[in-house]
Amino acid sequence: MGGFPVNAWFDVGSLSEDEPNDLEGLDASAAHIAKLLSEEPADVKLGVGGFSQGAATSLYSTACSVLGSYGDGSDFPCKLDITVTISGWLPSARTLQHRFREKPHATEQAKNYPIFMGHGTSDDIVLYKYGQKSASTLQGMGFDSIDFKTYQWLGHTTSSAEMKDIFAFFKEKLQLEA
Repeated sequence: MGGFPVNAWFDVGSLSEDEPNDLEGLDASAAHIAKLLSEEPADVKLGVGGFSQGAATSLYSTACSVLGSYGDGSDFPCKLDITVTISGWLPSARTLQHRFREKPHATEQAKNYPIFMGHGTSDDIVLYKYGQKSASTLQGMGFDSIDFKTYQWLGHTTSSAEMKDIFAFFKEKLQLEA
């Protein structure tokens, strides 16, 4: 993390979209997740989600799924159906924006893809502004079904209100029974 050895999904240099992230680490993490999900039966809806860096990995995986490939160009092996993030951000946003511009079909495929993004206004680890900026960037890439929820005074954690909103999101988007 910033060059220090820790258990992490990828090496985070900066949360700013102006800074490149560890694309090799992001691809490796997304590939690990996709490998697990690709073993599911064909009739199962697939989703990703996470908290903080797990949320960032989930958003990166979502973009790769819609694009059909990882950052290194190799094929993404499965189609994701839903994404849920808490206190996260979109890593390597500029790189992903560029890839979406190169593949107009991806923008069309991003339409109606459901994403829940929850973020607290008092998050001092992944600042609220990074969550907001990530949602805006994703919308610019064609993701028009983003449910961005703001939680006043919530720090880098979750709450029962956020969990209720996530449950309602799943229920609506996956058409689940109570």
